[in-house]
Amino acid sequence: MKKILISILLFTVASSYSQELNVPVATQYLADNPYVLSPTYAGIGDNFRINLNGYKQWVGVTDAPQSQALYADFRILDQSGLGLSIYNDSNGYTKQAGGKLTFAHHIILGYYSKEYLSFGISYIYNSFRLDWSKFNPTDPDPDITDNRSTNNNNFEVGLLYRNKGFYASVTATNILQKNIDLATAYEPNRLTNYQLYTGYVMNIGDRTELEPSAFYQYYQSDGRSVTDLNIKYRKFNRYEDYYWVGASYRFLNDQIGKPLAVGPIVGFLKGYVSVGYSYQITLNDLAAYNSGTHSLTIGFRFLQGLSNCPCTQSPVHD
Repeated sequence: MKKILISILLFTVASSYSQELNVPVATQYLADNPYVLSPTYAGIGDNFRINLNGYKQWVGVTDAPQSQALYADFRILDQSGLGLSIYNDSNGYTKQAGGKLTFAHHIILGYYSKEYLSFGISYIYNSFRLDWSKFNPTDPDPDITDNRSTNNNNFEVGLLYRNKGFYASVTATNILQKNIDLATAYEPNRLTNYQLYTGYVMNIGDRTELEPSAFYQYYQSDGRSVTDLNIKYRKFNRYEDYYWVGASYRFLNDQIGKPLAVGPIVGFLKGYVSVGYSYQITLNDLAAYNSGTHSLTIGFRFLQGLSNCPCTQSPVHD
């Protein structure tokens, strides 16, 4: 019974997740890496940032989703930024790899009021493959008889508003219809999803900050949506290094009282190196079969302070 349950779950997840054309959003963005969520963050913060992320979902479940990704962004001139991300992801019988190239521009709405507006656009490339060799020969699916693969090109656009410690971004990802060369009849080709990310960095004195934030994602294909509610506490030392601790609460928006996962986040910045780790405890029916979800991000920062424009400064006290 256990194997049947897990097989059904993985097939369902693989069928729906193959529509997303990107890596799943866990809590990678909370590791001082909001570029994961929106192209508008390219070039904000330190001049050149590289973040490596490893994500392992539902540890203990065979063929559960896992991914590896690299995110890099940097400033060009004083008010623009470029970004690059590449990823490799597997989920049951499916594998996908790809990346995106980003351009963002940041403008000053109010120099003394510290109001800024940013625009971003990314070109997205995705290669999706269904591995027939992992199917059981007795699986009753006559439509799948060999390996399937397809490539897709797409775009995302975003808008970001910042006012002192407040920030809010809106992003539309996969704005073109999907190539469905390998798709079955029930697979949609309208894959646009919309994300809203907002929060506020509060200076609470004694070199400490408190940052509540929320992330909302809506999928056009089937109308589902999910929300993260987050809180981070950040403590600086006199050398401007810092550590953070916090927590995240994730739920489907039609089941607010039944969270999908909760868990702690911890991390630090020391010199030019940052490390962030998060653990999510599964709270749905799959909880009996796994030990949770892990995400680890290691970041590097180079060439700090080459731009004097305040529109490229992070709301985090650097």
